[in-house]
Amino acid sequence: MKKNRNKPVILVVDDESINIEVLDEILRRDYVVLFSTHGQMALEMAVAQDPDLILLDIMMPGMDGHEVCRRLKADSRTRAIPVVFVTAMSGKEDVVEGLRLGAYYYLTKPVDPPAIQAVIAAALHEYATHCALQEEVNKTASTFGLLESGRFRFRTIEEARSLAVLLAKACPEPEKRVLGLTELMVNAVEHGNLSISYQEKSALHKKGTWAEEIERRLNLPEYARRSATVEFVRDGGEIRFLICDQGAGFDWRAFMKIDPDRVFDSHGRGIAMANMLSFDAVRYLGRGNEVMAILSILPPEV
Repeated sequence: MKKNRNKPVILVVDDESINIEVLDEILRRDYVVLFSTHGQMALEMAVAQDPDLILLDIMMPGMDGHEVCRRLKADSRTRAIPVVFVTAMSGKEDVVEGLRLGAYYYLTKPVDPPAIQAVIAAALHEYATHCALQEEVNKTASTFGLLESGRFRFRTIEEARSLAVLLAKACPEPEKRVLGLTELMVNAVEHGNLSISYQEKSALHKKGTWAEEIERRLNLPEYARRSATVEFVRDGGEIRFLICDQGAGFDWRAFMKIDPDRVFDSHGRGIAMANMLSFDAVRYLGRGNEVMAILSILPPEV
C-alpha cells in the first residue's frame, strides 16, 4: 500500500539535461519530481523512493529504457508502478515492444504539455485503482483458495471489481490474476451489457465522462435488467473462469494482441494484457459475449 503523500511522486529517467529541464518545468507545480540519468540509478531509485509513476526514455547509454522497463516489471517491489515511455523513437514496432514489456503508455518528443498531463493523470488514476485492488486482495480471507467451483452474477462496475478480488484469492499469485479478471469482467459490463463501443469509450475518456455514462446506461430500461455471470471451476491441473454477458458480442480477434494502430489510444489493451500477463490463455467463444480465462496450476516438473 502506498504511503500518504501531499503530491504524487514522479521519477523522470533521461540522460539529456535539456529533456529533464523541460519535464521539470511541466511537472513541478503538481508533482514531486525526481530525476535519474541512467538505467541502473533508475532501478535503485524506484526501489528506494517508491514513485507513483516513472517517465522513461528509451535511448540511453548502457542500459536502455526497454531493459529498465523489463527489470522493473520483473521485480515484485516495482512491478505495479506505471511506466510511460517519453522518447524520440516513434516507430510503431518500438511502441508495441514497450507495451509488451508492460508500459502504460508511450509519448513522443518533443513533449506536448497538455498531452503528458492527461496521460499522467490517467496513469495515476489507474495506479490508484490497482493499489486499491491489491489492498482488497490482501484483506480478503485466504480460505477462498479452497473454492472448487461457483457461479456468480454481477451487474455494475463495482460488483465486477469486488468479485474479481474475491476470485483472485482462489488462485496462486492473486495480485496478477486480479488485474486480468477485472479487465475481462468490466468489459462484460461496459462493452457487453451496456453496449459502449470502442469509439464511444474513446470519446468518453477524452471528455472525462465515462463513469457518468456507465451510471446513466445502468438505469435505462433497455439495460436495467441485464447482468453478467462468472463461473469458476478448479479442475485437475487448471483453473477456468467463464465470463458471460447479455450483449450482442464483438469481433474480439483484434484485441487479443497489442495492435500497432491502436497503441496511442487511451484504452483497448486490457484483453491483450490479461492474455499476456494474468492467464495462460484467454479464449473468446461464440459471437464474443463469452470469454474463458485459463490458468494452469500444475506443479512445475522437477
